[in-house]
Amino acid sequence: MKSNFEVKEVNTDLLILGGGMAACGAAVEASYWAKKHGLKVTLVDKAAVDRSGAVAMGLSAINQYVGLRDGQNTLEDYVKYVRNDLMGITREDLVANIARHVDSTVHLFEKWGLPIWKDEKGAYVHEGRWQLMINGESYKVIVAEAAKNAIGMENIYERIFIVAPIMDGNTCTGAVGFSVREETFYVFKAKAVLVAMGGAVHVFKPRSSGEGLGRAWYPPWNSGSSAYFTLKAGAEMTCQEVRFIPVRFKDAYGPVGAWFLLFKSRATNGMGGDYMVERKPELENWIPYGHVKPVPANLRNWLMMLDVMEGKGPIYMRTEEAIGKIVAEAGDEKAAKKKLKELESEAWEDFLDMTISQAILWAAQNIAPDQIASEIAAAEPYFIGSHSGASGAWVSGPKDLAPDDYYWGYANMSTVQGLFCAGDASGASSHKFSSGSHAEGRIAAKAAVDFIVDNPGERKYDAKVLEDLKNEILCPLDNYETNYQKTSDPAINPEYIIPKMFMFRLQKIMDEYAGGVSSQFKTSKALLNRGLELLNFLREDSKKLAAPDLHELMRCWENVQRMWQAEAHVRTMLFREETRWPGYYFRSDTPKMDQENWKVFANCKYDPSADKWEMMKRPIHQIVD
Repeated sequence: MKSNFEVKEVNTDLLILGGGMAACGAAVEASYWAKKHGLKVTLVDKAAVDRSGAVAMGLSAINQYVGLRDGQNTLEDYVKYVRNDLMGITREDLVANIARHVDSTVHLFEKWGLPIWKDEKGAYVHEGRWQLMINGESYKVIVAEAAKNAIGMENIYERIFIVAPIMDGNTCTGAVGFSVREETFYVFKAKAVLVAMGGAVHVFKPRSSGEGLGRAWYPPWNSGSSAYFTLKAGAEMTCQEVRFIPVRFKDAYGPVGAWFLLFKSRATNGMGGDYMVERKPELENWIPYGHVKPVPANLRNWLMMLDVMEGKGPIYMRTEEAIGKIVAEAGDEKAAKKKLKELESEAWEDFLDMTISQAILWAAQNIAPDQIASEIAAAEPYFIGSHSGASGAWVSGPKDLAPDDYYWGYANMSTVQGLFCAGDASGASSHKFSSGSHAEGRIAAKAAVDFIVDNPGERKYDAKVLEDLKNEILCPLDNYETNYQKTSDPAINPEYIIPKMFMFRLQKIMDEYAGGVSSQFKTSKALLNRGLELLNFLREDSKKLAAPDLHELMRCWENVQRMWQAEAHVRTMLFREETRWPGYYFRSDTPKMDQENWKVFANCKYDPSADKWEMMKRPIHQIVD
């Protein structure tokens, strides 16, 4: 019962929400600048920082390293790469700001003990132009240790699920949430808040079902906490229509990057056809981005999907072909055997570093990668601002790079005063991955400390509002306690809905009406409008969510957060009347790209006081020729 909950109040200056790469970067940077001004920094994570975030299981590559110090690439090179991959929709000021700082973050990782592959000359081994190979099983543990040492464990609150912002007008002054281990409701009061709570998974029905339910490419615990928090604060959001659909090894979601980039593998359809070759004329329909190199990720997806829709599947990664070619080039028999052993080790380690389930599936299906091809498939959609997606908050750029209408005082501050965003929480700055998210956390943290120093006054808090938030957040506990004995099975009750069933409803709506796996990622205005109707019914039903314990209370709010991410997505897809990202989603009623009207950002904003949404366009400014 919610009446049993103790209320704990924590006062701080800078509140960091999240425990992933961006939050760890923020903790390291904020602690340095905060000490100079006698400020307190507090970090709150729903998990444990050592294994929190998208890198929790490990990672086999650092996917953003520009190489500015070595003269390998220029800042302009990276901005062009990101711009082209997102079909022209990117905040170049934000991308450039991250790119100019990311190399220093990577060098910090190495200093802290991360093993980065090097060749015989001592140079980093690249997986591709922007990627470095690492032994990354303990990647997150290493980065987390640096964050914990910087901020101090006494300033870190773990196993606390943050739900909602505390607002004073248009200023964010803290956050509220609850412990998932004890009956404690937390009120964190702060002079600035930095959101880095990840993206969203399981908004759409996953390919995995039955015994595989919950398996996903992106961490299944990422529930849209960042988007929910920023939306409820009234922040303007951007690129909410951009969802990312990765192509991965089928069913276990193992990474394909090393195979394409390091092993130079190719993918073919079930008849042996190379869709990247046979479907090449299709790229002419997406000019100018159909001509850029590398081909944008969504267009590569699209060419593969065309084969699947014509019944030419399954799609195979030709691992045996790639390994055979490399071994053949090794020379004599002794060298070939040595090379084969080396490649086999690298192939398995690629999975063991980050997707152990894929190694298990290979073993279970008797797949030896040097002998047998392995299936790949497009996953269900995800919402992330750090990978090849771009959804997140609309944030201020850096003063020296941002055009006037992209800058409002402090880098990475949202349109809400004192509310900063990094990693998956910030939008329109994709391809930052783990290293760039850490760098962006550092950027946002430094700016947040500047904001606090410039705005030292006391923040206002309304005790009634805080009490109302507590009652709302803990309500599912009362819903269950009051009604669970009315049926023979507590999971089935006319008075409430349990979070798992609520999630299934959400996923069914999004899958069928918003372009999920079962509809081949296609949708239309009519489908989206119907989906929006059903989402409104679901929002009404969310008041009836019920939880028998703290774990299920967390599940309740995770699914409410997913629901809000879903609505922002549907509304923005409706607003953008074109198809710009075939391979991520396809609007069958507006099947072409419209550069004249829609080479703009499609943004949205929710007004909590009026319960209304506003949609708007924002111009794209190109800062790199």
